[in-house]
Amino acid sequence: MFKRWLQQTTMATMVALAPLSVMAEETPKQGGDIVVTYKDDITTLDPAIGYDWVNWSMIKSLYSRLMDYAPGTPNPVPSLAESFTVSPDGLIYTFKLHKGVKFSNGREVVASDVKYSIERAVDPKTQGPGAGFFGAIKGFEDETGGKTTTLSGIETPDDSTVIFNLSRPDATFLHVLAINFASVVPKEAVEAAAGDFGKKPVGSGTFILKDWTIGQQLVFERNKDYFVKDVPYIDSFKVEVGQEPLVALLRLQKGEVDIAGDGIPPAKFLEIKNSADGAQMIVDGEQLHTGYITLNTKVKPFDNVKVRQALNMAINKDRITRILNGRATPANQPLPPLMPGYDKSFTGYAYEVAKAKALLAEAGYPDGFETVLYSTNTDPQPRIAQAIQQDLAAVGVKAEVRALAQANVISAGGTEGEAPMIWSGGMAWIADFPDPSNFYGPILGCAGAVPGGWNWSWYCNADLDKRAVAADSMSDPAKAAERTAAWGKIFTDIMADAPWIPVINERRVVAKSLRMGGADNIYIDPTRVINYDAIYVKQ
Repeated sequence: MFKRWLQQTTMATMVALAPLSVMAEETPKQGGDIVVTYKDDITTLDPAIGYDWVNWSMIKSLYSRLMDYAPGTPNPVPSLAESFTVSPDGLIYTFKLHKGVKFSNGREVVASDVKYSIERAVDPKTQGPGAGFFGAIKGFEDETGGKTTTLSGIETPDDSTVIFNLSRPDATFLHVLAINFASVVPKEAVEAAAGDFGKKPVGSGTFILKDWTIGQQLVFERNKDYFVKDVPYIDSFKVEVGQEPLVALLRLQKGEVDIAGDGIPPAKFLEIKNSADGAQMIVDGEQLHTGYITLNTKVKPFDNVKVRQALNMAINKDRITRILNGRATPANQPLPPLMPGYDKSFTGYAYEVAKAKALLAEAGYPDGFETVLYSTNTDPQPRIAQAIQQDLAAVGVKAEVRALAQANVISAGGTEGEAPMIWSGGMAWIADFPDPSNFYGPILGCAGAVPGGWNWSWYCNADLDKRAVAADSMSDPAKAAERTAAWGKIFTDIMADAPWIPVINERRVVAKSLRMGGADNIYIDPTRVINYDAIYVKQ
């Protein structure tokens, strides 16, 4: 029954993932090295802290988790766990670990490592953005409240068994155990790193970090002791940072680069698409994505709901889709169209400049105001920020654009009172797992409105939080439709408070070299991941 429920609740997301998860017709062979480029440097490889779309893929490669996803599907399956059972009431999850799995420091992975790793992710002292995902585990409130540093709901009766006791049923719990925040790390390595574990990672994943030259490159080598036979296919991958996307694309065309991680700049997209090799170079498909502008509800004048509603009416979203060569559609709610719970009948705020001006006047700002709009500095994000700036000017709002490195924008968003507005492009939300709840907790729920969090609107609605918990507690397969409807209503109700301006739902486009495998198999799970396990080169 549980498996059938998973199939029912993930059918819509299968449609979204299919274009990017076609496995190769040819048989992948072991061997080869690839080069990946990004403009921005990597800030951390600590799974309890790292949470941007660049380091997310590397973190996934370095560590193992109890669960993962079956290739090409959004269905969670055992990974570090050999098997698991769920009690009939959905409150007790028991996992049996694979024996003989080793960390890269040579020590065997045991159950207590799983317990420690999740407790570390929840501990407020870690200042990680993923604590809220584990809210259903007993003892969560005590640990996040500083009463203890452990979770009473996690038991380890022996080295191969981990038992989770939940305070309420959680329909997303297996997904939670597949995300990076649930990665297993050795306590002794974390303590030895003395606060620098993000630069000295030790895990049990498919790759091992062999070199990190800050500002230049990271080199990852195949973990020969990885517990799954014949995975990964490539021997190593090198990530070069500080590469402008246009330069990276030229190098890719010359065969010097295999994956241009920042994608194809819009100015070059049609040229590449229409070239003789375009069909083999472009990986293009739907994704569970929403790009948005955050309005900091703790910064004046965005503490005024009428101001937030007015700015929702001020943005010309069609113009932004044109900047992206039509690789996006206008958004009107936080959920992307292919996510269960998306309300097709909801129209949101129309683009109406006159009404926006009138509402600003009603809010006490007839002459507008001055503010700051943060953006990443990788093309086309600054151009989109400038388009937003022009739209705001048309209603009297003077916005200074600050185009910074991604890490700096993330830091500003996670610092209370610092960033009045953020255009999320380049960091826009892509599902951690294919469930509507993932578009709430980290980015719109109270748990995400914390230092270092990703709720950059600092929006916290206690009533909606209660409704969110109630929706996720509907783990009975018979209530799947009711749960989906409950989530959909939460997101449309959020728009009355307007902490966001949903702007676009964007397709994911990546450029790869001709020597890569012939199928578009770079993205094979429902998260923001380039899955290096599945990549191979032609032999």
